[in-house]
Amino acid sequence: MSSEFRFDEWLRPARRRALSDVVLVWSPLVLVLAVLGWALGGVAAAAGVFVIGALALGWAARQRATRLDRGWLVRRLNAREAQLEDSAALVFADADLGPVEQLQAERIAERIAAIDPVTIADGWSRRAIAAAWAMGVVALAGIVYWQAQASAPPPLAPAAPSTATAPGEPRLTGQRVRIVPPAYTGLPARFATSLDIRAPMGSRIEWTLAFAPQPASAALQLVGGQRLPLKQGADGWGGSLRLDVPSLYRVTAEGMGEAQPAHRLEPVADEPPQVRVIEPASGLVMTQPGQRSWRVVFEASDDYAVDALARLTVTTAIGEGENVRFSERSQSVRGIGDPRRRRFVVDLPLASYGLQPGSDLVAQLTVADTRAPGPQVVRGPGVILRLPAPRPPQAEGLDLMAKQQMPAYFRSQRQVIIDTEALIKQRSNLSADEFMVRSDTIGVDQRLLRLRYGQFVGMEAEEAPRPPMPTADKDAPAEPDHYDGDGHDHGAAPESPVFGDLGNITAEFGHVHDESEAATLLDPDTRALLKSALDAMWEAELNLRSGRPEAALPFENTALDYIKQVQQATRIYLPRIGSQQPPIDMARRLAGKREGIVGGGAQLTPFAIEDAVPATAWRALAQPGAIDLDGLDQWVRGNSARIGDPLGVLGAIDAVRGEPASSRLRAKLRAQLWTVLTRPPAQVRRRGDGGTLGQRYMQGLR
Repeated sequence: MSSEFRFDEWLRPARRRALSDVVLVWSPLVLVLAVLGWALGGVAAAAGVFVIGALALGWAARQRATRLDRGWLVRRLNAREAQLEDSAALVFADADLGPVEQLQAERIAERIAAIDPVTIADGWSRRAIAAAWAMGVVALAGIVYWQAQASAPPPLAPAAPSTATAPGEPRLTGQRVRIVPPAYTGLPARFATSLDIRAPMGSRIEWTLAFAPQPASAALQLVGGQRLPLKQGADGWGGSLRLDVPSLYRVTAEGMGEAQPAHRLEPVADEPPQVRVIEPASGLVMTQPGQRSWRVVFEASDDYAVDALARLTVTTAIGEGENVRFSERSQSVRGIGDPRRRRFVVDLPLASYGLQPGSDLVAQLTVADTRAPGPQVVRGPGVILRLPAPRPPQAEGLDLMAKQQMPAYFRSQRQVIIDTEALIKQRSNLSADEFMVRSDTIGVDQRLLRLRYGQFVGMEAEEAPRPPMPTADKDAPAEPDHYDGDGHDHGAAPESPVFGDLGNITAEFGHVHDESEAATLLDPDTRALLKSALDAMWEAELNLRSGRPEAALPFENTALDYIKQVQQATRIYLPRIGSQQPPIDMARRLAGKREGIVGGGAQLTPFAIEDAVPATAWRALAQPGAIDLDGLDQWVRGNSARIGDPLGVLGAIDAVRGEPASSRLRAKLRAQLWTVLTRPPAQVRRRGDGGTLGQRYMQGLR
């Protein structure tokens, strides 16, 4: 057989023992580190530590085995057997041997063949192996004991004496409440210090209670709700409940008195994530010459954790006025940083969006939290990148006054439609009051837009109609310009100017010979289209202010269609001369008939009390007598979202139910109900500022 084969055969037992020896000495350390990782970080940490330790141990063992090479084998054989005459190297030599060396190699090979290869391997490190495993066992036992002590529930805490008990009546002597939050919160389980519990919504609440003397049965009685029986165990009476809604409960047992104190179960709702824009600092940014990309940085925060993946929506608006083409793209963005406060950095290549002068690029980030089931999804504020449009050419040498067809605020009708559609989609997530406020706010925007369009057809905003002005004789010569002291009777100025009435300013400081419509006279077709749009806006405003956005949406789209038809021309020219007034109906002149001139007056609608149940109870509590506490209890449970402290109100109701004649408890409940009642609308409600985006918009206007 070849020297190479003999060489591998002689080294294999020695290398195998070297590998095994390293593994036996150091494997206890790997096991201890893995168990420690499990104790501190769970199964995932233990698996990670074990894999890393095993790889490190395998690498060290292989390094130890590779040191056993040809030179080591020759030295070991020569040192072990003197009869080899220090010539073992000739047997395992790679180069060709001379005649004398070949003869000596054959003689030594016969002597080596009589040696067992296993006998030349290094011996076992018996003391090191024994010491390593002894220390490993001690360390493992210590970790297991530490975990057992840490995971073991604490002893029952002594219960505070509540009410006096009769001899032989069971009373609560010990208590222990364990709170296990939902997994998505990442919070560890903990023990409460009292029976009043406040924990994340969806937590599992576990009670362990002790009584003296032992009752035949025990339970937790939810005030106005279910009864949770307790089971007797080694530590005491135990039971569990999922915390979903706020409620009050009592600890009851067979033979225990009924006058037991009520304790609170208060869930803490998971708040939706918050999104804010870090870069750019302004909500509207203009592109710079030569700019090829746009960096947008969002920051999302949540009370527990924000999902690492978010969706960026990029909307492009290309065109002018209402003739805008919209396109939308979406892409996934990965956040960085702390799970509770992640940052999302996006660099948008502008060349891929095909922007034109006057186009807008709107970026919005949609994030979600880690709540399970049903993560909360929030769409953050948008930032706008605008490619400036060139200035329009000036109309020179014209006898008419040229105006741009579409001022900037004419684009608001589409935004009214977008806001209405968004409100309809969010209806299920909003309270009735908040939904009404949002709908009314959009209605106000529609009204302002209607008034802005109305001034181009001579509409007198929110005023009663005026009688028609006498029409001048067509054959009369044109009147010259007027000035103070020209001999004409200019009439008297109005006695008291009306704030915001532009017509009164003209009447006070000058006079006109035509109607206000003369300043903005449109061609008949355009005028008819604008009036049709105004009629549709009026219907939309009426439904929005009444809280019916679904009914307003068709009218909003109709108004938008009419506005688009107006935009077929590139310019609208407005003559400076007076308009042709309609002929006067001589049969109606000086007749005193006002039919068709002044509309019917607005009718006052009685104020409907939405909170009739608590208002009735609040009045009834001032006098002795029976009160519908059950109806009041149901109303509070159904409206707990709009009440600051629903458990406090329920506790006051329960106290009055126990002692109906107590004037102190009735006064306490009356004070609680006063904070619940809705204030009457004595003044105009202030509009919201629109949040961060609204504040940026107002700042941009300034």
